[in-house]
Amino acid sequence: MAAKSLENLLNPSNNGDLGYIVRRARDMGALASALARAVAPDEGAAIIAANVRDDGELVVLCQSPAWASRLRFAADALLDAARAQGRDATRCTVRVVRGDL
Repeated sequence: MAAKSLENLLNPSNNGDLGYIVRRARDMGALASALARAVAPDEGAAIIAANVRDDGELVVLCQSPAWASRLRFAADALLDAARAQGRDATRCTVRVVRGDL
């Protein structure tokens, strides 16, 4: 595959499937960063990824059950941060990711 073709496939402004995936990954990264800034620095560092589902569920992925417990106490701050990013979040779920990403 020519380098120019690959560049077009990964272009986030492209309307193709890969362009959508790149845009979505950037959006999820921006959301995770916003959530990390909304809580204490140590809690923010434990956030691996985040997403708001179509039904309004904010799903936050973190490193361990201990961090999940702490982040659940910060659910209101996480929801406020997601809403400040223009997301229509109505409830928050914190999940633990096991293994290497």
